[in-house]
Amino acid sequence: MKKNNMQHWFDFLDEIQNDPKLNVWHIALLIAIARLACKQNEKWVIRVSRRKLMAFSHITTITSYHKYFKQLQQFGYIKYIPDYHPDYRSTVEVLHKQKS
Repeated sequence: MKKNNMQHWFDFLDEIQNDPKLNVWHIALLIAIARLACKQNEKWVIRVSRRKLMAFSHITTITSYHKYFKQLQQFGYIKYIPDYHPDYRSTVEVLHKQKS
């Protein structure tokens, strides 16, 4: 992972830190997504699996996972593109503010 790609994630986390709508579980999911992005050497579009996101974010129930994942979509932080093929993973696009 290039250092400048990691800086994008630090900047993104700085952007979200003051959002009162987010709680620890939202942030845990976003950090799990960032971890997968770093492992995949990607910036904003990441292949994900529910199992990995739950493990990385320490969310143990599927109900809680879906609740907070859906809220991140509603809040405009991520765009989820499901893939129903068993051999392919779904995609998450992180929606970020462009700095002027």
